[in-house]
Amino acid sequence: MTNQFPNEDDAMTQLQRLIVGLLGLSLMACVTVNIYFPAAAAEQAADKIIKDVYGTEPGDVPESPSVPTMDKSSALMAPSDTHALSALASLDFLLPAAHAAEADLSISTPGIRKLTAAMEQRHKELQPYYDNGAIGMTRDALIAVRDPMAIPVKERNKVKQLVADEDGDRNNLYAEIAKANGHPEWENDIRGTFAKRWVANAPSGWWYQDSAGTWKQK
Repeated sequence: MTNQFPNEDDAMTQLQRLIVGLLGLSLMACVTVNIYFPAAAAEQAADKIIKDVYGTEPGDVPESPSVPTMDKSSALMAPSDTHALSALASLDFLLPAAHAAEADLSISTPGIRKLTAAMEQRHKELQPYYDNGAIGMTRDALIAVRDPMAIPVKERNKVKQLVADEDGDRNNLYAEIAKANGHPEWENDIRGTFAKRWVANAPSGWWYQDSAGTWKQK
């Protein structure tokens, strides 16, 4: 019987090699997924803490990107190749499993709760100075005095101390979240996430630094 697919053998060999390679990558993802920084989970954790500190509802949290699935019909070169179908089915099973392995960040340790409570209480004193532009949010997820002249002379030492205490707690918070989740090396990533989310959840009119360190009003 004449083969109606002249290059079927070569095509299927290439397809099978591709599938084997993809399966290998997916298996590696299953093993190593936990060492990658879970950006979406970090944003959700940051929003939860910021909500508690600000005392307002956090801004919308972007949805986690979905893992694309392979279109079996486009990859199938020969209808009779059941091995390719089986391999593709396995790949569809493994990739979602690897994606699902990304757990939420833990932010419920006693240390994190203590820091959050202190920042929440302090925010009540800091808010008037956010509102009048005296202080603002820095690009490294801290706060700073932006306009000393907007602070009455008799209050400047108090505000300076409030800012120092807030920055100390924020630094400790980022380190504590990384440590609580078993990855101290995530501290900078967590700080970067908070830097964006502090601004995203802030009311209009507050001041913040852009990536270049320039002050802007939201």
